Amino acid sequence: MTRRLVSSGSTFEEQIAYSRAVVQGDWVFVSGTTGFDYATMTLADGIEAQTEQCLKNIEAALQQAGAALSDVVRVTYIVPDGDEFPACWPVLQRYFGAVRPAATMISARLMDPRMRIEIEVTALRA
Repeated sequence: MTRRLVSSGSTFEEQIAYSRAVVQGDWVFVSGTTGFDYATMTLADGIEAQTEQCLKNIEAALQQAGAALSDVVRVTYIVPDGDEFPACWPVLQRYFGAVRPAATMISARLMDPRMRIEIEVTALRA
């Protein structure tokens, strides 16, 4: 079974020694992804805008891996302040409303205090 690594070009991947995603057979494992715009290395304010960018970053990684958001079977949300989580639900509904993957939300400190959310997904390519 072939293993393929997917990169977003983020400097974090080289610095921390990880891949944006790993493709193993029909499975795609996307690393925890924050709301950074990797083209500009900027981070928007607020959990809603960061959630939107997280999902755009994840969608790009899945496309590189030959998958789509519709292939996501598992998602983990990590937020520093669990009370903020409901604010991003409308964004999550737009991206996952029809997919409805298994999900978990964890409240934990993130690497940068400006980060309001990190999202990790697992997809099974159809």
